[in-house]
Amino acid sequence: MIEWSKQLKSAFGASFIWLICLIYFTQGFRSFVWTAVSYHLKDDLKLSPAASQFVTSVAFFPWSIKPLYGIISDCIPIRGRRRTPYLFISTVLSLVPWIMLGLNASLRSSKVPLMFFLTAQNIGSAMADVVADAMIAEAVRFERAAFAGDLQSISWMSMALGGIFGSLLGGYVLSNLQIDAIFLLFAILPALQLVSCGLVEESPANSKDLSEDSNSTSLHMSNGDDNAANVDRLTNGFSKTSTSRRKKSQKNRKKAISFNNSPKQVKNKSFSLQWFYSLKTASYSLFNAFRQPIILRSMAWFFLAHITLPNISTVMFYYQTELLNLDASFLGNVRVVGWLGLMLGTSIYNKYLKRKKLQKTLMWAQIALSLLILIDMVLVSRANIAFGISDKMLVLWGTAVADAINQFKLMPFLILSGQLCPPGIEGTLFALFMSMNNFGSTVGSFVGAWLASILNISSGSFDNLLLGVVIQFFCSFIPLAFLFLIPKDATGLSA
Repeated sequence: MIEWSKQLKSAFGASFIWLICLIYFTQGFRSFVWTAVSYHLKDDLKLSPAASQFVTSVAFFPWSIKPLYGIISDCIPIRGRRRTPYLFISTVLSLVPWIMLGLNASLRSSKVPLMFFLTAQNIGSAMADVVADAMIAEAVRFERAAFAGDLQSISWMSMALGGIFGSLLGGYVLSNLQIDAIFLLFAILPALQLVSCGLVEESPANSKDLSEDSNSTSLHMSNGDDNAANVDRLTNGFSKTSTSRRKKSQKNRKKAISFNNSPKQVKNKSFSLQWFYSLKTASYSLFNAFRQPIILRSMAWFFLAHITLPNISTVMFYYQTELLNLDASFLGNVRVVGWLGLMLGTSIYNKYLKRKKLQKTLMWAQIALSLLILIDMVLVSRANIAFGISDKMLVLWGTAVADAINQFKLMPFLILSGQLCPPGIEGTLFALFMSMNNFGSTVGSFVGAWLASILNISSGSFDNLLLGVVIQFFCSFIPLAFLFLIPKDATGLSA
């Protein structure tokens, strides 16, 4: 372990490794402060479960537009640099809202200002996540590709460690500190991240890169046969193009290259035009990768799986804390178990399921998640009391198994997206998938808030909660009807 750490520091620099670890640790540690936010909405602002879920759904919407941050940072350098300026901006956005909410009681005591600052904070966190992914990809590509797995492992370990510590400490501090102190205490991590941004040196992106991007775009737009060739190359995931097509467009391509590579032309191009061409090129590549059936249809299935299932997690949080009297420390431990379940799910998938048919894996995972909703039905109906099963046991193990099974759903597509994506936009395609997934979750949360509202479920009034869980149970089978979107022969390793 020590030798591995020394090798990473030697390859990429201690400051780079420190910054990456800090960013991902902070992302995991966010559970520390968001536990406090959940209790603040419930206990201090006295919001109903539907209103509380609406606020958090709006606040987390920035995670649904992650590709936008990636494309902008890829194509529009600031002072010649593509990463560290955006990391600085994102860290400021992550830091300032917590300080202002911690110091100004009126801002955190009103729903609208609180929602605004929480949304701004999530913009910063989501942007930092995307930029960190891009920095890792570039470091591996330009320095030492042999350490790709090591960097991904250390990133995952840092986030998991942050999640475990954040969940354990979140419940403790709620019992001993005021909400303003918790906000200010969490602000220490983005403050450290802000200082660390200045320790990492980034080579400036020169105008040659932008010119090459614009030349590539000009080639796409100047010749219809070149467009078709690139579509074939991107949608197949490999650079296999017919010889006849290459010959057919060879003369036009040479003319386009000679024209676009003219020094005078490149010199006269404004930076804004070069940025425009870079944005167009990145969007073009992303669009063609997105059109691959295994990518497009899988994204559609995951999106439908979220929006057809009302998310009533906030309602269950209210029920667990008010009627079941589960304290913050225990719920923090539940989140820790959830992290462990997620890691267990990753291990099981990699060992036993990655060669199985993707459609069958998703089918059984969805059925298992549907059956787990029965735990909530037992919990709400209080049937567990008759069998001598404690509420804590049901909540604890239900969360662990659910997180493990959810990982069975995510893992195969994460692997496929990396294999099928054209070089250079892997991170953006991954961000697009996660954004679609997050957006589906957000829509599902809005549907859950609407369901809670029409069933008149509110704090202290859970008479119709069992009906809500029953509706959720039957809705959970709807995604099975859309499994035809997943190609039959696709596995977790190939399309």
